[in-house]
Amino acid sequence: MTKNAEVTAFIEQIQIPWQIQIAEQLRQMVHDTIPDVQERVQYKKPHFLKNGKYAAVISPSKQAVSFTIFHANGLDLPDGIFEGPEDRKTIKLKEKDTPDYEWLAGLLKQASADL
Repeated sequence: MTKNAEVTAFIEQIQIPWQIQIAEQLRQMVHDTIPDVQERVQYKKPHFLKNGKYAAVISPSKQAVSFTIFHANGLDLPDGIFEGPEDRKTIKLKEKDTPDYEWLAGLLKQASADL
C-alpha cells in the first residue's frame, strides 16, 4: 500500500478531530478495497485512482466529510443517502453518523471493478 505524503498532510491539517478520523478510515478502506490504488491531492482534495481513472474522492467541509464514488452507474443505492449524477455518487458523513465502511467498500469495489 503506497500512501502519498501530500494526502497524509491533507488529512493531518483537517481541524476537526472526528473528520480526521473519518477521512483516515475512508482512506484505509479505499486502500483495502482497491489493490494498487494511487492517491494524490487534486483540486485541493484527496483523489484515489485505479489504472489512472478516478475511483473515489474524500472532501471535508464544515459539517461533513463527503465521500464520492465514481463510475457509480448501476449501483443499487438506497434513496436519500447519496447525491449526485448517475455516474458519480456522494455520501455526506456527519459527526453523529456511524459509517458502514464495509458497505461502502462493497459499493466502491463494484464501481471500480472494470477500471
